[in-house]
Amino acid sequence: MISYEKWGEYNGKDVFLYTLENAKGMKVKLTNFGSAVAGIQFKGIDIALGFDDLDALVNQTCYLGVVVGRCANRIKGARFELDGSEFTVGKNLGDNHIHGGFKGFDKVLWDVDAVAEADNSVRLSYLSQDGEEGYPGNLKTKVTYSLSEECELKIEYEAETDSPTIVNLTNHSYFNLSGHNSGTIEDQWIKIDSDYFLENDKEGVPTGIIRPVSGTPFDFRDFHKISERIGSDDLQLKYAGGYDHNYNLEQTGDCRPRLAAEAFDEKTSIRMQVYTTMPGIQFYSGNSLNERSKGIDGAVYGRRCGFCLETQFYPDAVHHYDFPQPVLLPGQVYRHMTSYRFKD
Repeated sequence: MISYEKWGEYNGKDVFLYTLENAKGMKVKLTNFGSAVAGIQFKGIDIALGFDDLDALVNQTCYLGVVVGRCANRIKGARFELDGSEFTVGKNLGDNHIHGGFKGFDKVLWDVDAVAEADNSVRLSYLSQDGEEGYPGNLKTKVTYSLSEECELKIEYEAETDSPTIVNLTNHSYFNLSGHNSGTIEDQWIKIDSDYFLENDKEGVPTGIIRPVSGTPFDFRDFHKISERIGSDDLQLKYAGGYDHNYNLEQTGDCRPRLAAEAFDEKTSIRMQVYTTMPGIQFYSGNSLNERSKGIDGAVYGRRCGFCLETQFYPDAVHHYDFPQPVLLPGQVYRHMTSYRFKD
């Protein structure tokens, strides 16, 4: 079932809020500003940090719920070379670029292409013009959200370009399986099906070194509480103030989504599984959450009140040619899928 309402206006255009609901009572709220997930309710509990108010979403600084692009995560030096040319993008993280720049896909109004009751889905689209935030090529992007009766929120990404470019799209939802306003997520359990993670420098940019998780606080191949080792005497954890690292995922070779990560909360007995076709996943423990704008029911989200599991190409892949590359050429179709499956 899908319902919708006008949520407000942005630059003189209507912004809508859609609610997808299944027979089990799970609800997902979506908006065409930033192609954002404004809330997820499961078992009657708001388990994603979100907003009741459009202005709060527009003015936030921590990317809650939005789709980030054209290129998610970091690009060192805010520059890259492609097809024999050098491109400079916005320096919105010190000397580096993050999540698409000063006005990335999270800060624009998307078109509503389709609302399908039969599939319980909403498809949004955005045309990123050549030169926007310094990126080459006119990029046509589509994102489709759907909610199944099995409580699976599926996000399908598609993009095409008329000139060589880079594309790395992800949804930046923050989860708290105890409830959006229940405080820290440190006692929730995480499992990540990965043998390797990327070492970062002080600015959170990969050094190019791929490190085994074995014997480190980054080993989540079995369930561990987030709090268990987050305070360890480890330089990588100190640099980030906690977890904010890419985990390398083994690829199936046939484009099928694979189980990348799981999360579990003892208080609510809610379990979340993350499936994806992407080659990496960023585990972020919400170390820099400092929202002053009001969230759901007026909540203020502080440090480590939510965690992210962002599926992606590796950060700064354009400078490390042994990493999977986010390059898209004319005639190709960028097509990836990530889903969040909820169980109790």
